[in-house]
Amino acid sequence: MYANCNFAENTEKRKTMTILCKTIAAAAIFLLPLQSIARTPAQQYSDRISSTELRTASLGVLALTADGDTIVSINSDRLLMPASNMKLVTTGLALHVLGKDFRYRTSLAYSGEITGGILKGNLYIKGGGDPTLASDDPAAMRQEELFEEWTKILKDNGIHSIEGYIVGDDRYFSSMPEVQSWQLDDCGTYYGTGTSGLTFYENMQTFKVSSGIEVGDSISITPSWPDCPWMRFDFSRCSTGEPGTGDKLYYYTSRYAPFGEMRGTFAVDRSPKTLECSNKFPAYTCARLFCEYLGSEGIECTGGAADTGFFRPEGISPEENISGILGVTLSPDMGEIAFSTNYESNNLYAETLYLTLGKELFGDDRSAHRAMISALAGLSSAAGSEKPDGGDVSISDGSGLSRQNLLSPSFLCAFLNAMKKSPEYGTFVESLPYPGSEGTMTGVMKDYGQEYKPRIKLKSGSMTGVKCFSGYVIPADGDISGAAVFSIMINNSTLSQYRMQKIADRLMYLIAVSAE
Repeated sequence: MYANCNFAENTEKRKTMTILCKTIAAAAIFLLPLQSIARTPAQQYSDRISSTELRTASLGVLALTADGDTIVSINSDRLLMPASNMKLVTTGLALHVLGKDFRYRTSLAYSGEITGGILKGNLYIKGGGDPTLASDDPAAMRQEELFEEWTKILKDNGIHSIEGYIVGDDRYFSSMPEVQSWQLDDCGTYYGTGTSGLTFYENMQTFKVSSGIEVGDSISITPSWPDCPWMRFDFSRCSTGEPGTGDKLYYYTSRYAPFGEMRGTFAVDRSPKTLECSNKFPAYTCARLFCEYLGSEGIECTGGAADTGFFRPEGISPEENISGILGVTLSPDMGEIAFSTNYESNNLYAETLYLTLGKELFGDDRSAHRAMISALAGLSSAAGSEKPDGGDVSISDGSGLSRQNLLSPSFLCAFLNAMKKSPEYGTFVESLPYPGSEGTMTGVMKDYGQEYKPRIKLKSGSMTGVKCFSGYVIPADGDISGAAVFSIMINNSTLSQYRMQKIADRLMYLIAVSAE
């Protein structure tokens, strides 16, 4: 086996290799302190948590100074679920493409004719996509104020009686209310209500819930607001849960039938609460409540309420000729809607903005994904950058509720930098909350002082096993053009939301310190 080997030559080679290895090892030991000094505190912390607490999770981090220097980078090109960090892209593009002054229009229109103060035909409430109608959003018009304005429009047109129906018309959007990749148990919640061409009260219905006396007892569930007497409910699969198990109730409903079923448990030691769930018939709800309001104002409607979907009477053709517009009400401007979307992490608003991009750019809300990619390319071009063009990411919705959304820290940082070149950059930054502010940021960085927190403008994103934060660090002089950008994305983690929050808090603090 060894007949052709030169033993002396091989021995000399082994000595040479040994000396070389010892030299490399010595050099490596000598260089270690230099490498440690060159690494920022944020980078050192990222390295530690990625090899300890998050060793089995997927972690991606990137932070860049305004000059493009790297503060921290770890798996920055890895595609991860962004959760509500998706709203950064949606609101940013909506502002960039539509402008901060864009408003949705809701119209009162009619079929038939107006004779002697009588509308002999149907009154249409034609939705224009406004997600704020009758919501609790401080910027929105409340139901009472909205109905007063609509009633004034009728009276200004001399109408004091309607011989026909009041029709809630939600045909402005053609897409399904929910995104197909959403989880079923999300679709009945307040954050998974889905969109409508005629949204009303954020497409929600509330229930008052209280536990039984003992574990296993039935619980009390009472429909609250808005009143939907046409709905049939089944609460038989709900029971009182063990102490400490909290609220594990899930509501299942559909736009294909006026039926809702609640399932799950509500802990015996849990205080009574108001549970916010989906209302799949917002257009009909709006028409019915307005019909009742008009009756209280002395304006009779003989046909009652209807819509253009499930509650469409046989006598109303989908192609019915609508003679004219009686009046229009406007939504808050896009700047205010973007602010509410990001501060409250409002999925309905974000999904509406997503569909609106498709409607405005290509005339069809079903082209929302195409519009998003087109807008990203346009923003990149305006910023003089090849990124972000949307070519290396997966976008399934506008809110981040879908687990099929996949973005990377490098994509998000490139997007945030590109937004600096948008005319609406200032409005975009103003729409972002900061740690310790109201809404989703109440508990973020609560263990840290005020030196940096007001200057960190960001969006959070959370799901089971997911925690993300992306945004800007504004310099001390307040010049937003000099902001650093960052993205922290944790996926597939078994840690609690609390612990992931603590890790992200520390990272954000170290990034802010290093960005100075």
